[in-house]
Amino acid sequence: MRFYLQKIGFYVVAIWAAITINFVIPRLMPGNPVDVIISKMAAAGQPVTPQTKHAIEVALGGGGGTWWQQYGDYLVNLLHGNLGISLVDYPEKVSTVIGQALPWTIALVGLATVISFIIGVALGMFAGWRRGSWLDNLIPVTTMFQAVPYFWLALILVLLLSRVVQWFPYAGGYDVAATVPGFSLQFIGSALYYGILPALTIVLSSIGGWMLGMRNMMVATLSEDYIVTAEAKGLKPTRVRFTYAARNAVLPSLSGFAISLGFVVAGSIVTEQVFSYPGVGQLLFTAVSNNDYALMQGVFLVISLSVLAANLVVDVLYGLIDPRTRAR
Repeated sequence: MRFYLQKIGFYVVAIWAAITINFVIPRLMPGNPVDVIISKMAAAGQPVTPQTKHAIEVALGGGGGTWWQQYGDYLVNLLHGNLGISLVDYPEKVSTVIGQALPWTIALVGLATVISFIIGVALGMFAGWRRGSWLDNLIPVTTMFQAVPYFWLALILVLLLSRVVQWFPYAGGYDVAATVPGFSLQFIGSALYYGILPALTIVLSSIGGWMLGMRNMMVATLSEDYIVTAEAKGLKPTRVRFTYAARNAVLPSLSGFAISLGFVVAGSIVTEQVFSYPGVGQLLFTAVSNNDYALMQGVFLVISLSVLAANLVVDVLYGLIDPRTRAR
């Protein structure tokens, strides 16, 4: 129990540090989001009074005062789920904008990451058991896809599967002309169909790393003394491989999977840009392009919290799988 309480205490401090850094960094960046809104209003012919400017500053989390006062207001707003107002979708709330993009990224990048991890670890496990087989010789081919630049692989798939054979659409998250967003079979089917090509890009570019890492760990684990002892005792080969070898060999992959799973919320900016996919990655790119500091701040906060939460879950599971990590 002490092990888990220490882990939770560490992540509580890490969350506070992430929130504080997320507050400080946008205020150190050049530019002023209030001036951006005022310039847009002036270009549209709308009058800008000092009262209007002060109201915009308050809406964006400023409004004068020292940094300590702003920091206190920032923490209070966070407790109420208020992340500010987005400049891109003004006067929409940042929490609403992120909430609209977050399910798309989790569905696409999350499922693709889980699928690539499961397939890559399983294939790497079998490749480690049967060294020199055709599956073992397939690993250099899969790592070649990982070495190809991410955007280049996405563009190749768009050319081959969208333009040449025309199996999948090349852009968008769903058919905007024939479907309406909602919990309907038509919309879900359209979203899955549009997500196949970007998901395939993520799987192809990451499966080689999981295979290679798991294969090498299996080869090293199978040569350990306790594996040789288990085989000498006459245990079944399947039990030795699954219960002893695979369980210990998969531990480093679980650590890498925790990091990958945490960055699911960040999305794949390059993939979402190539496929014009309405996820968090494209939202972050839009926020940076338009100097939307409130939206950037909200996206960075969600990414930080998701990474910490994923690592906390895996740390707890790691302690359950390998009791040695709980020993002092």
